[in-house]
Amino acid sequence: MANKDPLRIGLLFSQTGVTSRIGQSQLQGSLLGIEEVNEAGGVDGREVQPVVYDTQSDPRRYAALAEKLIVEDRVNTIFGCYMSSSRKAVIPIIERWNKLLFYPTLYEGFEFSNNLVYTGAAPNQNSVQLAEYMTANFGARAYLIGSDYIYPWESNRIMKELIQQRPHSELLGERYVKLDASEADFQPILEDIKAKQPDFIFSTVVGDSTASLYQAYANAGFDPQRMPIASLTTSEAEISQMQQGAAAGHFTAAPYFQSIRSDVNQRCLERFRRRFGHGVMPNLCWEAAYFQIHLFANAFRQAGSDEINLLLPHLLGSEFHAPQGKVRIDASNHHTCLFPRVGRVDAQGQFAIMREATRPVHPDPYLVTHSLGDWTVKLPNQIKAPAEGG
Repeated sequence: MANKDPLRIGLLFSQTGVTSRIGQSQLQGSLLGIEEVNEAGGVDGREVQPVVYDTQSDPRRYAALAEKLIVEDRVNTIFGCYMSSSRKAVIPIIERWNKLLFYPTLYEGFEFSNNLVYTGAAPNQNSVQLAEYMTANFGARAYLIGSDYIYPWESNRIMKELIQQRPHSELLGERYVKLDASEADFQPILEDIKAKQPDFIFSTVVGDSTASLYQAYANAGFDPQRMPIASLTTSEAEISQMQQGAAAGHFTAAPYFQSIRSDVNQRCLERFRRRFGHGVMPNLCWEAAYFQIHLFANAFRQAGSDEINLLLPHLLGSEFHAPQGKVRIDASNHHTCLFPRVGRVDAQGQFAIMREATRPVHPDPYLVTHSLGDWTVKLPNQIKAPAEGG
């Protein structure tokens, strides 16, 4: 007789703490995917039942709750983590018990685990495109600011290497702030930036302190037309925490923005807002959290099991029509083929897409080539580069 018991999965996202704005969006993106799967009859007639814990933006809590999900809740598959420090805290637990973690967040690359599926962008799917766009349109003299943990350190290292490939490149500063940095913490950095006048500022500041950085920038009177902030981590969610217009004119590279004009994206946003309202702001991590649920459910239907050794052969190489486009799990490295985009924030806090891939870019988490060869672009919007000396 077929097993009709609920299929339990673990959701580990921060509903409180400094990264809770993104964490809540990832949780609700996951819940939307689960509801869609269940409304379609579940997986093999089994209802998907999430076991949800609040990790409170604390890597130690991530590790403890991952073990609780596996040992006490008998979960085989976990969806979760935002900061790289939380992912790295969970990996030993996942590997020890031979379970599977879906990680829906952009990250610094240079990692592989047979027990992970990475659905966020690797550096060749956001850093490469952002470096190319900013240096081509503004110049290669950069100032780097990040939160003080592994992802910003590594992303800044990659960005420096990419910028240094450009003519007239110069690194004018590299500064790190605590995770709960206030506007006051950014003021001495911005004073240094005012003195050095880079072509652009590269930000890997995360969480609640992102709003503090952009507000401090606005208060300092800087002009994003001449010296914008370019980021991988500033999404619609962080912008929603800012004063109206504080992020206008700045740039982010990501596979997903709410402003994507596809039928799939618009239908997904409508379903989400009908179910959850407007309190949570969809963003790149929300979208990855959403579509990875469907990738899992589709693989389970083929495997008939969530045991990792049975599930992975059906998961690797699988595809799904996500809001950003048709994504696919690369069987060779467990990362996802995605559609890089560069967007500029408008006055309403949404992104005008300046460039976007016309076909998926295959993940290269070890940045073997730094190639822009498959970054096929179209230009729905144009900007005028600033005058030299600006």
